[in-house]
Amino acid sequence: MAVYTHLAAEDLAVLIDHYDVGALVSAKGIAEGISNSNWLVETTGRDGSGARFILTMYERRIETSDLPFFLGLLDHLSARGCAVPRTIHDREGAGWREVEGKAVALIEFLPGVSVGRPTPGQAHAVGAALAEAHVAAREFPLHRANALDPAASAASLAQCGAEQLAAIDPALPAAIDLAARVRGDWPGDLPRSVCHTDLFPDNVLMLGDRVGGMIDFYFACDEAMAYDLAVTHAAWSFDKAGARFRPDVGEALVAGYESVRPLEPAERSAMPLLVQGACLRFVASRAEDWLDTPAGALVTRKDPMDFMRRLHFYAGAGDGPFQQ
Repeated sequence: MAVYTHLAAEDLAVLIDHYDVGALVSAKGIAEGISNSNWLVETTGRDGSGARFILTMYERRIETSDLPFFLGLLDHLSARGCAVPRTIHDREGAGWREVEGKAVALIEFLPGVSVGRPTPGQAHAVGAALAEAHVAAREFPLHRANALDPAASAASLAQCGAEQLAAIDPALPAAIDLAARVRGDWPGDLPRSVCHTDLFPDNVLMLGDRVGGMIDFYFACDEAMAYDLAVTHAAWSFDKAGARFRPDVGEALVAGYESVRPLEPAERSAMPLLVQGACLRFVASRAEDWLDTPAGALVTRKDPMDFMRRLHFYAGAGDGPFQQ
């Protein structure tokens, strides 16, 4: 989440009037994230008691043609009891509208906080919630290819080039060869569903040890479920800089997942490679964003080396973090 486009209060009020959510009270830009502009919106609510929503304007990496998939997935999962916000449809039933030539959507606000240092109990709950979403999403009728798979990561890093990557960090160009190796070894026959593929702690709202909501599904796609678990493992099981692995959190995450959907033997065997691919996906996207983020944008660039450190840990750890 971030703010790239600034909307006047009058424009926001006109937009909110298209929804049956009451009148606009306030809208505050949200600075976190890297892809879309977002606001926390407060309205009077349908009954005058007040209501909150997240307003998203789609800026980067997201095509309008993908919105039926993303927003329909939220409604599908929410209707099946998963901890996911539903899409707020306008008075004509549309899931999104257009403002200044860009698509915008209003999303249900869910309570909770994003944790900076997750506990094993929280990790267990997140693993279970992820597995529940995987099981429910297998019935979702729409499909979307993963635009950030290992082939895309390898291509992105190669396009950035060693010289530009070295300008970010002298150790970063090594990711080019690592990505080519992982791409060549990637398994293609693991069980699949529609997956989140970006379930960082800041995309999960916790209520104590309970998951209040999983948010920001805008990288969701058809993918191997074990890969989605690998992404989540890499995102949750280290300190923020990726310098220290937390085995208790990693073990609890996998145990929580398997309390709902046990991994198949082939999935478990593939996990050491899948987590390296997950790390390279974020090395590549963060490097690309680092180089492309315009000056003056209300957004904090994220260091791709945070995931190079994770990658080196996984490459040396083998299957140790995933043994039963």
